[in-house]
Amino acid sequence: MRAVVLLSGGLDSTVCAVLAVKTFGAKQVAALNVLYGQRHANESEAARAISGHLGLGAFEEVTLPESLFRGTGSSLVDDNVKVPHGPYPNDNGPVSTYVPFRNGILISVAAAFALKVGAEMIYFGAHQEDAMNWAYPDCTPEFLGAMKNAVWVGTYHKVRLTTPLEWLDKAGIVGLGRQLSAPFELTRSCYQGGNKACGRCATCISRLEAFKANDLVDPIVYQMVTD
Repeated sequence: MRAVVLLSGGLDSTVCAVLAVKTFGAKQVAALNVLYGQRHANESEAARAISGHLGLGAFEEVTLPESLFRGTGSSLVDDNVKVPHGPYPNDNGPVSTYVPFRNGILISVAAAFALKVGAEMIYFGAHQEDAMNWAYPDCTPEFLGAMKNAVWVGTYHKVRLTTPLEWLDKAGIVGLGRQLSAPFELTRSCYQGGNKACGRCATCISRLEAFKANDLVDPIVYQMVTD
């Protein structure tokens, strides 16, 4: 293997997977999906489907202890905290769906996995909107720059972390994915974890607006909003 993609099953990581395939070839790319007790764990089904569709060389699923993030107050992992409806707020600071240092842990797992399979590159789909107003501090340029250095040093200069979407907004990612023929129809983005996307949570809203900005119709199914 030459590249590892942290493949959640969402839009961003899927575009990263397509970029990795374009650079290294499908059989030289391994997908790494991580379960950590998230309510939208059905994204892993999408990740597996995307991996198969792209013909990736390997698909690895890692399960972290659910106790690691439970009790942190994140609406993605605490059942008693509801995922809010509406777009991300404009206030500075973490949003309710922020899972403390999750991305640092996922990237670290990916670095160990990359060394195991002999990969030289890790693809991670952080982007501009997640970093905006420090909604997700572990998506900011400051954080990503530090992690790139940590991965490079911590792997004896064998593995690099790349974030090819870092300066793109969601509309830009959809536009890039369209150019690359990314399988958007297989992706899942909703934080609610239902069989159909809710259309109300911040990630659903961002996704719908991104497709609209590109004059495209989102190919996934959304549930009807009745209230």
